[in-house]
Amino acid sequence: MSTNALPPVVDADTWQRELDALRTREKAATRELDAIAAQRRRLPMVKMPDYTLEGENGKIRLTDIFDGKRQLIVYNHMWFPDEEWQCSGCTGLTSQYTRLHFLDNYDARFVIVTQGPIDEALAYKRRVGNQMAWYSTANSSFGADVGAGPGEGFAVNVFLRDGDSVYRTWHTNGRGTEQISHTFPLIDLLPYGRQEEWQDSPDGWPKSPAYSGWPESPDIAARYGT
Repeated sequence: MSTNALPPVVDADTWQRELDALRTREKAATRELDAIAAQRRRLPMVKMPDYTLEGENGKIRLTDIFDGKRQLIVYNHMWFPDEEWQCSGCTGLTSQYTRLHFLDNYDARFVIVTQGPIDEALAYKRRVGNQMAWYSTANSSFGADVGAGPGEGFAVNVFLRDGDSVYRTWHTNGRGTEQISHTFPLIDLLPYGRQEEWQDSPDGWPKSPAYSGWPESPDIAARYGT
């Protein structure tokens, strides 16, 4: 939505004072995020059963999905049976992860797990240009046991491996996944922000229904896929 609304124009000193006041809150938020991360590192964990999923080369144990690493981040991708295009939110989020090798330095890996049959899941991966490994939990209770079963939406789960034993250490869903996105932090820097109706913005700022600015899955495939 176009708009002629603009922030007020002030002199440089006034602008700097306003920025300094905001910076105080930004630094407080940074320190709070540090404290949250510290609490996350102190969470207990729960031992997982010995699940068997399916990957590009057939059946694979959950412990082997770590590929020798000790830590594993799993994005549980929504899946709608018999649909050509899957969730645009999941597709858009995962399309950001084109360079994940930096996780090697932290003894960690990032993968996708979905309820879709493995052949369909791998075909979708290629169609939308994903780079990471995909696995299917269509014939396993793994997805349902970590909050992302059939019809349950998406989630992020983190696991720690100790030998052949796997433990679940963290989980989030909904807007909790924004912290692993770079799109929203960038958009939130803009004067008009996300331009969604639910946001607290000055009068006259452009506003549209939630999600209306998000790319659709076919658009993502056209940009990045095969």
